[in-house]
Amino acid sequence: MKTRPEETSAPAPLLLTVPWLDERERERVGQALAGRLAGDGPFGHRVERRLAEALGVPRVLLTTSCTHALELALMALGVGPGQEVVCPSFTFVSTANAILRVGARPVFADIEEDSLGLDPDDVARRLTPRTAGLLPVHYGGVAPDMDRLLALAADRGLAVVEDAAQGLGASYRDRPLGTLGDAGCFSFHETKNVTCGEGGALVLRDPGVTARAEVMREKGTNRSAFLRGEVDKYTWVSEGSSYVLSDVLAAVLDAQLDKQAEIERRRAAASRRYREGLGTWAGVHGVRLPPELPGRGPSHHLFYLLYPSEAVRDAALARLRGEGVLATFHYVPLHSAPHGQALGNASLRLPVTESVAGRLLRLPLHPLLGEDDLDRVVEAVRRSIG
Repeated sequence: MKTRPEETSAPAPLLLTVPWLDERERERVGQALAGRLAGDGPFGHRVERRLAEALGVPRVLLTTSCTHALELALMALGVGPGQEVVCPSFTFVSTANAILRVGARPVFADIEEDSLGLDPDDVARRLTPRTAGLLPVHYGGVAPDMDRLLALAADRGLAVVEDAAQGLGASYRDRPLGTLGDAGCFSFHETKNVTCGEGGALVLRDPGVTARAEVMREKGTNRSAFLRGEVDKYTWVSEGSSYVLSDVLAAVLDAQLDKQAEIERRRAAASRRYREGLGTWAGVHGVRLPPELPGRGPSHHLFYLLYPSEAVRDAALARLRGEGVLATFHYVPLHSAPHGQALGNASLRLPVTESVAGRLLRLPLHPLLGEDDLDRVVEAVRRSIG
């Protein structure tokens, strides 16, 4: 039977993010399944070595998530009850949850207009005698003004834990994100540039802190030292929890690291296409594209538009989705969320955070977008106003 014109199928929706998986991941998983399934196995050790080499650090610890990497970093650095850690409100809940999980209090500060990361001026206003650390977030893989944040921390003797969940492959003044502070935390969630479904990694600068973290992530035992042949048996030596990544997931991550350079190239090309196709349009309609900041090499994790108002953003979002372009907003500021309010932030006002959260719209960005897909997004965006 012939298809009538009105029955012609619409183009497939363009998803916000899609991981690039192929036979390489399947092959590595098969190898892992034939060997060790638990953590601290051959794939885990290989991935830790590869990441350490890429980041230029002595040691990387794989974890079950970036959330757990953040918790582990704060615990190993000695942050705990009665203390405060300053972080942005414009972030995923894991940033604040990690602070709460170690018994400390998250103190929310506003963000910069350009990087959408912590504003050092507002951070300085929120420091108290109880402040133990700063937890900057590299939004979209773009660092905030880390020179000033690190200087603030040095002046006060504060720990700096980088939430570099979106920052693998990005840099600040030619230094990899996640290696600037006392600790750096990465995510390999399925939405990230390099993924194993669920996973994370922790970088620590101090060897003694690293040794504590190694014990804490292995349930408070010296099992890792035992597996290296450094002790003849392992036992309970500290408090801890279970943060070690399964070798099956590490096998997926190993295959993903083989593709990392090509993933970054494709994502960068998609970002360039958006800039080229939308630059003039954005200027006419009062829409802001992500700024390209000197000294900050991005990871091209996401591409966003800042519309002139929340109403215009919401109308544009509805129109894009109606055309099968599955764009989205991003974070609901944590200080305005129910639990943020319950923590005593009912009267807190963070003007840049609130403005950005109401106007930001994310476009599809992943390594499987073809040229036709990108053209389709650009044309839909151009029609999203008016």
